[in-house]
Amino acid sequence: MTTADVETIVALENRLFSDPWSPSAFEQQLTADGWGAIVAQDQNGIIGYACYFLVDVEAHLTNIAVVEVHRRKSVAKRLLDTILERARKGGCEYLILEVRPGNKAALAFYEKHGFVVLYHRPNYYRRPVEDALVMVRYLDNKEV
Repeated sequence: MTTADVETIVALENRLFSDPWSPSAFEQQLTADGWGAIVAQDQNGIIGYACYFLVDVEAHLTNIAVVEVHRRKSVAKRLLDTILERARKGGCEYLILEVRPGNKAALAFYEKHGFVVLYHRPNYYRRPVEDALVMVRYLDNKEV
């Protein structure tokens, strides 16, 4: 992801999420130490994106999204695989994330890719107010 992508990403974010990130949140992903962001593209432009944070032995998946018409085509898997690779190279031991309990598709995706629920975080999301499930995948520095 580059600064030039932020406007497109924010438009997608507003379309895909009820509680979207601001432009400044995405800009932080590009400039702050330990933060990163990647995009998936086809011939027509950006079709998905993911953001992450690496600190010490911990990696955090902070955001991942794929345009509706490109879902179930391994776009999210490729984004996740790239972040897992970067986390391993960065010496991380695990990747954590938060997900809405009501987002059954996301839960199924994460479980399919080796994540397990650690605990609930009350009232984490704002619009609508909902708890978060905190999930983890332990990394063993082997290929995915």
